[in-house]
Amino acid sequence: MNLIDIVGLFAGICVTVSVIPQIYKVWKTKKVKQISLLTFSVLTFGIAIWVVYGILKKDFPIIITNSVSLFLNLVMVYFIIYYEKEN
Repeated sequence: MNLIDIVGLFAGICVTVSVIPQIYKVWKTKKVKQISLLTFSVLTFGIAIWVVYGILKKDFPIIITNSVSLFLNLVMVYFIIYYEKEN
């Protein structure tokens, strides 16, 4: 792994873990009133496109970090939809 891959991996990890505190908070409080479904949906779609881009380029830091980010953002979208029904 070269320096460019390490920088890409580090950047991807930073972006990926940024959503974890929000997921944790929603999971604990079950409150999603202040969270935009549209924003998270567009973000999730964009991340999915990044995964495709990474696959096409065979760029593993992009594939790995964005795949994890895609999963986490899908969890958040699920929480928003699920907990919105409860309120």
